[in-house]
Amino acid sequence: MKKDKITFQKGLYNLNEEDNFNFQLNRVVMWNDGDLEDIKKIANKIKDSTTWKEELIEIGNQAVNQGRIKEAIAYYRMSEFFMYDGDPDKVKYYKLATDMFYDYYKEYFEDGTVIQYEVPYEGVKLPVLYTKAVGEKKDTILLHGGNDSYMEELFFPMLYFAEKGFDVYLFEGPGQGGVMRTQGKHFTYKWEKPVTTVLDYLGIGDITIIGASLGGMLAPRAAAYEKRIKRVIAWSIFPNFFLVALGTVPYLLKKLVKMLMNFGVAPILNLIFNMEAKKDPTVDWAIKHGMYAYNAKSPYEYLVKLNQFQIMDVGHLIDQDVLVLGANQDHFINYKLFKEELDSLSNVRSLTFRLFTEKESASNHCNMGNTKLTLDTMINWIKMTKESAKEFV
Repeated sequence: MKKDKITFQKGLYNLNEEDNFNFQLNRVVMWNDGDLEDIKKIANKIKDSTTWKEELIEIGNQAVNQGRIKEAIAYYRMSEFFMYDGDPDKVKYYKLATDMFYDYYKEYFEDGTVIQYEVPYEGVKLPVLYTKAVGEKKDTILLHGGNDSYMEELFFPMLYFAEKGFDVYLFEGPGQGGVMRTQGKHFTYKWEKPVTTVLDYLGIGDITIIGASLGGMLAPRAAAYEKRIKRVIAWSIFPNFFLVALGTVPYLLKKLVKMLMNFGVAPILNLIFNMEAKKDPTVDWAIKHGMYAYNAKSPYEYLVKLNQFQIMDVGHLIDQDVLVLGANQDHFINYKLFKEELDSLSNVRSLTFRLFTEKESASNHCNMGNTKLTLDTMINWIKMTKESAKEFV
């Protein structure tokens, strides 16, 4: 392949009547370089996790046969998204897409534009991609995803940051990408542990950390304990995973779940969530993926673990500059949770909150639909914050 100028598509499409399938189909196009016309042909055929898998693999095979490798990578990668633990195709298609990705984009690695590292961590290796700032270096960024991320999705945002003058280290931690899928390392809420290990191994400091989606909770959590982090960008409102998970649940059901959690009534909670999973594909996926990635044996155990993934209990320890990015039509996260998050950040050096809207084509989760605007907002905030720090000194 030839290196192309980095561009990002703008806009969101109504592709499927179920919110999460619709979002993920947009993700195939916006973040994974899939072809919109390919996706339109299959979008209405997707009704559940089985048809998602079948349709994405089918158009992946078609793209390979037509020599459209970039598109095939997108379809194979996302085909495993709704596959559950125990499905042998989950690892198969993850590895296929990943191998194809590094072969297709090998030019970036062969000419040294991107350098790969493997950082030893608790019996596994955390993959890191590094790209050097073009021109005068403005800052160093440590970038990572969240609950269901693939490092390769952030490859071009990484390169875009470098074009704008930033050294960037992009990494996967426990529970993410291949660290979970092929190495079997489950999530930890103590995100400072992998972050500190990466910083030590690479010998870097005075950094801006950016975490997307659940990374919007993980990155601030790391900053609470790792003071080589000087600036924090939470690329999603995410004060507490348990609150986020209940954020779109009907009011009475939410009250019932909280009460049952307080009393530790596991059997009834398991029954409720298993019943909800049968009615709602998003709930079904969230529970099964969560039990897989968080090494939980039941929905109840998963919810208990989710409550550990929060910044509200450590917010007072975060004393860096912080930017929180939200979206006013996020189907995963009720944006009104921003109050709980901002209130917990009582000792930060500075705090900026930016809520994106549908008028900016950035109102969905992680501002899907206008990646360029989102990245430019981060870049401008970093520059402004560093300038402000100089003036303060």
